[in-house]
Amino acid sequence: MKVQLDASVTERIPAFSLGVLQYSGASVSDSPKMLQGRINYFVESLRLEHELSRLADIEGVREWRSAFKKAGIDPSRYRPSSEALLRRLLQGNPFFWINSAVDVNNFFSVLHALPFGIYDIDHLTGDVTCRLGQETDVYEGLNGREVHMEGKLLLADEKGAFGSPIVDSKRTCVTEHSRNLLQVIFFHEQVAAEKKAEILGSVGRMFAEINGGELTHTAIVAS
Repeated sequence: MKVQLDASVTERIPAFSLGVLQYSGASVSDSPKMLQGRINYFVESLRLEHELSRLADIEGVREWRSAFKKAGIDPSRYRPSSEALLRRLLQGNPFFWINSAVDVNNFFSVLHALPFGIYDIDHLTGDVTCRLGQETDVYEGLNGREVHMEGKLLLADEKGAFGSPIVDSKRTCVTEHSRNLLQVIFFHEQVAAEKKAEILGSVGRMFAEINGGELTHTAIVAS
């Protein structure tokens, strides 16, 4: 499966890039107690280090707000998913447990303050393109709402839009029946090349350690 960037994105955010990881034969279940303990410890540390009123001081939050503005998206109306997760946690809400794949994905999203997406490859058709949304790009989001993606940054396959650094679709969501997974990291322009490689390495190792299966492909997709 090929993942590519469309000119509609790179013209507005020239140094934008994606981190791409593919896994086969994963075994998705409830998160093990070890992972839950690690994440809960991290959340407590996060609350000690950051105040909700200073959320925009976190580099990833600040830079992703800037990227959204460059793309023509209002970051106050449509928040990057990583900022929304951080905001919930700093408001005192508990980490929202889904399953071992989504939980690892969300942990790394708040750890690095970057939007992460995890998708069931068996529910994707053809290659994947990251582009700006068109009028016809509408899907049922994981939040249960019909999401209109015109003008927003998104991922699309041959069937249409399915993912975004804002909210993903139900069509490609990862469940305990998912075996073959596509993970996408949305890197803002200020993430250095060595940092991208470091994040890809740590994410791939921990994801396979928790979910089993094999990491079959990693790549940085840039213009």
